[in-house]
Amino acid sequence: MATTTANQQVAAQPRSPGLIKRTLVIVLIALLAAALAGGGTWFYMSRHETAPAQGMQAQKPMPAPIVPVFFALEPMTVNLQSDDGEAHYLRIGLTLKLNDQQTQEHLTAHMPEIRSRVLLALSNKHPEDLAPLDGKRALAKELASLIEQPTEPNGMPIHVDDVLFTEFVVQ
Repeated sequence: MATTTANQQVAAQPRSPGLIKRTLVIVLIALLAAALAGGGTWFYMSRHETAPAQGMQAQKPMPAPIVPVFFALEPMTVNLQSDDGEAHYLRIGLTLKLNDQQTQEHLTAHMPEIRSRVLLALSNKHPEDLAPLDGKRALAKELASLIEQPTEPNGMPIHVDDVLFTEFVVQ
């Protein structure tokens, strides 16, 4: 029996005071680190959530960008007006920038009328008017307004975003 009481006495002895202090310090450091991480996260998140309310507008979700429809017309060749007695002609390729497929379908259905308008407008031009960059820009605006005109009586005009030149030769 003497051996049992000796084992119980060894087991009953308190742990060393250094081990308890060390464990307590480690637990306190872990708690302090967790509190600092939680506080930092809360500060960061609350600051970014209130920023729009402090004067910055809340960002609205961006709508999906409208993908333009490019509609290439067949190249055209026309005689130009000439004051010098020489024959001048223009070979032009056009691509129309449109908003939607329905506009392209409408233009396709009325293509003979559209081509006629463009050809008549181009045949009234002089080579000198088309040579400078400003002349080409003015021509693009003029062609856009011609194409946008209604093709049916009492019809609605269509919208052309831009007229792009894919071929432009003056001789």
